[in-house]
Amino acid sequence: MGTSILQQVKVADEVWIAAALLHREYPAVTDFSIEEIVERVRQEGLHKPLRPGVYVHIVQHCVANRPPNPGRYRILYETSEGRRRLYRESDAYHPEREGGKITPDAGDIPAGYRELLGWYRDWSAEATRRQSESDPLLISRGSGKKLWADEPVDDYVRRLREGWE
Repeated sequence: MGTSILQQVKVADEVWIAAALLHREYPAVTDFSIEEIVERVRQEGLHKPLRPGVYVHIVQHCVANRPPNPGRYRILYETSEGRRRLYRESDAYHPEREGGKITPDAGDIPAGYRELLGWYRDWSAEATRRQSESDPLLISRGSGKKLWADEPVDDYVRRLREGWE
């Protein structure tokens, strides 16, 4: 990779690449410390020396469930104090981060890392599927539909409310 390409990689994209690599290499690990992600950015060496903004991006700018200050990225998710994982489409996020960047654009990262984008889509979808299979509220979805199968919903609700005065 030429120096000009390395200098063009955005700090947020470096953070995403490092977190994605950690998740892919350690699939049994749920989340990573801030320091582990910083160290992985350093190991990848996409920008030398390590830019000071890497730490603040991991702590604040890229964290979906924290108020934006000023970055609105939804790249990481704070699982507990000092711990982060990649953000998944099914995660809650601070409302002011609506529309914020979740993954790098393929053209903005070196070619050797682009396959991580496909890996991420699969990883995020699988995690979302597992979450919905274990969530008791989501599992119960549709379980009451037989309650009014023989009558229109409005009639059912009216019957339930009889004598409520």
